[in-house]
Amino acid sequence: MPVITCIDDLKRLHARRTPRMFYDYAESGSYTEQTFRENVTDFEKIRLRQKVAVDMSNRSIAGEMIGTPVTMPVALAPVGLTGMQSADGEIKAARAAEKFGVPFTLSTMSICSIEDVAAQTTAPFWFQLYVMRDEDFVDRVIDRARAAGCSALVLTLDLQILGQRHKDLKNGLSAPPKLTIPNILNMMTKPEWCLGMLGTRRRSFGNIVGHAKGVGDLSSLSSWTAEQFDPQLDWKKIARIRDRWGGKLILKGVLDVEDAQRAADFGADAIVVSNHGGRQLDGALSSIRMLPSIVRAVKGKTEIWLDSGIRSGQDVLKALALGADGTMIGRSYIYGLGAMGEAGVTTALEVIRKELDTTMALCGERDIRNLGPHNLLVPKDFEGDWA
Repeated sequence: MPVITCIDDLKRLHARRTPRMFYDYAESGSYTEQTFRENVTDFEKIRLRQKVAVDMSNRSIAGEMIGTPVTMPVALAPVGLTGMQSADGEIKAARAAEKFGVPFTLSTMSICSIEDVAAQTTAPFWFQLYVMRDEDFVDRVIDRARAAGCSALVLTLDLQILGQRHKDLKNGLSAPPKLTIPNILNMMTKPEWCLGMLGTRRRSFGNIVGHAKGVGDLSSLSSWTAEQFDPQLDWKKIARIRDRWGGKLILKGVLDVEDAQRAADFGADAIVVSNHGGRQLDGALSSIRMLPSIVRAVKGKTEIWLDSGIRSGQDVLKALALGADGTMIGRSYIYGLGAMGEAGVTTALEVIRKELDTTMALCGERDIRNLGPHNLLVPKDFEGDWA
């Protein structure tokens, strides 16, 4: 067992143990990848204020996210093709999250279906919805999520059309992977991954195949997904989905103050400040840089969570100190899943928890609810002065 001290250790193992196309799928952004990179590097511009000679005993990093008790304010974000990083990956991640005491979010584009995850877990999980042109499919998947006991719907707003990710096109990304000579040669170097995939029946998009009209195999799935993301998604359609769902609603992909105000006025239980991990609008500002202005605009009107770029417990602390009520992690747990399966997801969460707890203590705080701007040193030009 390798010694894991940080998320980067898991990332290196992930790269060694997972086929190139699926590692690249996780570790990439759109176009030049500027936003993908700055999601991470902008955290580095924020510094922490060290405090000494304070009582650091009896610390607590527990809290709530939309009324759900959490051992730390971190939820596993929805990630497509998670079951291609490791066999039955969504089930493994959901189990790890349940045992750890944090929420798990299942993607519409998951390999394991809603029903698969529900059958293998006991804690309610959240379901993330991409809005498709096929309203009948959307309605039925919402109904399936409700029937499975999902406790919140995470509606993604920033993927009406797909931003181009060069690596996916060059790798010929598909689930399952096409058996080309380059893919076969690469997979031969990943024997543990191959054995895992041979031992599962879940190798394609479980929420779609057999559920969307006319989609029964890989070829029909490819043509269906290529034309299904709904470019006409607007607030009227969001209201229709809210009414169909009838439960707690989280709006993900908010990166603009006006959009945040509209989402808060709409009655969202939480908004997720996110740029889809830099995978959509390349050239957009990082999530952490946009967070302060959104906090000023809607703090107290709805919960505000930060997604995109978190790679450590220090990053979680910085987001909370800037006013976020919670955070979501994607790549950080995917690295762990690709590296070591369920145990790797648990390890990623443990790394973040320990970093968060230790950093909070060294900042002179005992309760995570007391974090604020007083714990940070933020550059005066951090938010930028844009024309």
